[in-house]
Amino acid sequence: MPNIKSAKKRVLVTLAKTNRNKSQNTALKTSIKKAHAAVAANAEDKDAVIKATMKKVDQAVTKGLIHKNNGARKKAALAKLVKEV
Repeated sequence: MPNIKSAKKRVLVTLAKTNRNKSQNTALKTSIKKAHAAVAANAEDKDAVIKATMKKVDQAVTKGLIHKNNGARKKAALAKLVKEV
């Protein structure tokens, strides 16, 4: 643990941001898995699930959680998945 006051604060802030980012990343991955499961099961609400997942990907890119090219790649994969079915 650091001795300097500002360094102590940075440790706490970094920990808070890490926890928030981890939570949001987990939610994004879960959403993508649900979208894949909905398409695989040919669920009736698969279009709504895909749309919500794409929105989450866009939000993650906007927040800086993932790189914009990574977001584009994820959205393209989802679109391809829908198109195949």
